[in-house]
Formats: sequence, C-alpha cells, structure tokens
Amino acid sequence: MDKTLLSIRLFFVALCAAAGWLVSLTILAGDRSRVIAVVVGFFIGALVVLVDVMLKGFSLRGLSALTFGLGVGLLIAYLVGVSPLMEQRIVEDGDGLDPRTIYLIRVALFVVCPYLAAVIALRGKDEFNLIIPYVRFVPHEVDVPLVVVDTSVLIDGRIARLCETGFMSAALIIPRFVLDELQTVADSSDPHRQARGRRGLEILGELRKIKNIDIRITESEVAKSQHVDAKLVFLAQSMRAKLLTTDYNLAKLAEFHGVPWLNLNQLAKALRPELLLGETLEVDLVKPGKEETQAVGFLEDGSMVVVNAARGYIGKRVSAEIMSVLPSAGGKMVFARMLSLVE
Repeated sequence: MDKTLLSIRLFFVALCAAAGWLVSLTILAGDRSRVIAVVVGFFIGALVVLVDVMLKGFSLRGLSALTFGLGVGLLIAYLVGVSPLMEQRIVEDGDGLDPRTIYLIRVALFVVCPYLAAVIALRGKDEFNLIIPYVRFVPHEVDVPLVVVDTSVLIDGRIARLCETGFMSAALIIPRFVLDELQTVADSSDPHRQARGRRGLEILGELRKIKNIDIRITESEVAKSQHVDAKLVFLAQSMRAKLLTTDYNLAKLAEFHGVPWLNLNQLAKALRPELLLGETLEVDLVKPGKEETQAVGFLEDGSMVVVNAARGYIGKRVSAEIMSVLPSAGGKMVFARMLSLVE
C-alpha cells in the first residue's frame, strides 16, 4: 500500500510540474518563464502531497464530523448575518454602519462560526456517532450485534477456538488503541510481557483466517488521555455493543456504566461438564498423588482427578470410574479408580 501511495504522489507532483509547463506555453513567453512555471507547479504539487502526509491520521469519522461542524457553523453565520436583530441594530446605531463594515462583520461571522463549530465537532466526534448513526457505518435498521474485544481476550487466546466453533455470531470490534497497546506489550523488554503481546498478535492473525467472522478495526481515538479501560467502556457504550473481556475489574467498570459484558472465564466455568458418580472419564496422569498408589491428572477445565492404583501409569492416558466429587477453590477434586489404559 505504501509503494502504491508513493507512486501516486510522485505521479501527481510530475503532473503538476507538467501543468505548469503547459500553462507557460499558453500565457508566458521565454524559456526562463517556462522554467519558473515548471518549478512553481512542482512546488504546488509537493505542497499538496505534504498536506496529504500531514492528514495521515485523519479518519473518515473525523472528516464526517468536520463536514457536519462546517455545515452547522455556516448555517449559524448565515442566520445571524441576515437576522432582523442585526439589521435593526445597524439602523439604530447613530449614523449607522457603512456597507463595508457590514460586509466585514458578515465575513467575520462566516469565518469564526464554522471554525468554532468544526473544532467542537472534532473534539466530540465519538459522541457525534450517537447523533448520526452512519458515522460508525452501522445503520439502525440492520440488526448487527457488536462485541468490543479487550486486549486480555486476545492475549488469552480462547477467542480463536470459540470463533472456530461458530458460536460467535456477532461482529468483533477491535479498537485501534487496543492494537497499539498489544504492540507496546509485544515490544516490551520484559520477556514475559513480550511473550504475552506476541501471543495476542498471533491470535489476531488466526482470527483473520477464520471464515464467516466479521472483524472490524475501528479508528476511534476517544480521548488520548483516558485509560484504556475507560476508552473500551465508552466505545462499547457509544456503539451500543457488548464488551468481551477476561479482566474482572474491567467487567465491573462496564457493569457500573450499564454496558453489557461477556467474560470468557465465566463461559468456561458454565461449560464445565457435570461429573456424576459411576461415570467413566479419560485423563492424562501427570504426577504421583499423596498416597502410595495414587496418580494425579487434570481435566480440561482444571479439575484435579486423583486415580487410585494408577501410580505405574504416570505419563499415560487412562480410563477411570468416578468414585466421589469434592468442590475446591480451583474447581472440583475428583476421586476415581483405575479401569484400563487408553491406547
């Protein structure tokens, strides 16, 4: 994309220089004048390209807000300029105002009002989408459920497996500031933070490869001084979306602001299978238990399984019958007896 833009910009500057030369052929005389015209055309093209580069971070949402602000400002300036109140004051003001003064007042109105309205619209462009839904490109007539994704969800990684199952039917909204935070974590000098950030970027790549998943990167900047959690809550609130997170504190903040939230940890907890006495399960034994003949394994939800008479099968997958189930702080503790070795 950058090479394409560079080619277009170089072509535009050359076109401006050629236009200056053509103008010199029509209007000016002399080789020196033609050289000057080419140089002027070249610098005009370079100036336009410079403006284009400076507007690199200017989003379509910002352009929509700017257009709306300019329109409102021009309307206000026009209404004030032609209002009977202003005309009455001009007549009653002593000898009156000459036409040039009236013209200057109206010019000032048409300069100041659009400027102030445009600045106010740009500052509040995130609230602006509450007034005009098209700014976020989701018309109210189309019922598209939206889910704003937190950085912790991308680092967690389970969102990719969830989307692969087809249960996630909503559009995933990934704000630009979440991607920036993820990149900052991946560039950290701390090896643990760096590994977490890179894992999040890898999960993002996996999500893009999944078919039938609607992923949208929003350029919303909100307020740069705000904390990321506050930005996420505000964005979800303004877009009428749900917030997907694994952060308990962020979930409570969203709940306080009335934003519906989804927590992958609660989903995993709700999907834990019910273990009944007498049922058979398969488990990988990873370490010895407290008793001499016991071996310990773990289920996918983190529940510990203590298998009797299985000490010699550590490192293997076995089939066991559930004898008792006890609740624990980390989930459930299951006691079972060894049945057979799973090939």
